[in-house]
Amino acid sequence: MTNEPMQQAADHANGQNGSAPGPDAAPPDVQVEQLRAELAQVREEALRERADLDNQRKRLAREIETARRFANERLLADLLPVIDSLEAGLKAAAADAGALREGMELTLRQLLKVAADHGLSALDPVGQPFNPEQHQAMSMVETAEHPAGHVVQVYQKGWLLNDRLLRPALVVVSRDADG
Repeated sequence: MTNEPMQQAADHANGQNGSAPGPDAAPPDVQVEQLRAELAQVREEALRERADLDNQRKRLAREIETARRFANERLLADLLPVIDSLEAGLKAAAADAGALREGMELTLRQLLKVAADHGLSALDPVGQPFNPEQHQAMSMVETAEHPAGHVVQVYQKGWLLNDRLLRPALVVVSRDADG
């Protein structure tokens, strides 16, 4: 036999029953309010945690999208001198109508299409106002033909990758003739 039933009976006789409230126990109404307050606090914390998790998911999705959009940046930057060389070769062979020129034109068109498919676009700012965020001024010339501060010649095209500058355009900028 165990002593548990006897101990319970003794506790009950001495007024120490586990179900009887002690002298420092709160009334039931106060306990209910405390429990409701705790429940509200736990719910609020859960909502905050859920919102934090949603924000982390959204931030991570944006970072992944940015990484995907600019993953080919180094490769495309390395191809820019190839494009420049093909364009310079075509300019030098402008009078030649031979098969070599046609092959170079075809190669350049294909290369530019592939680059465009990956978000690369050319900056050719002749006639536009000088923009230091996209253009690098190589020199200035006095001219009455163009307003001051406008691009009059492009030494080297600039390039954007998904609207982010990959290489600035090297340009000549106009200034007032009276100077």
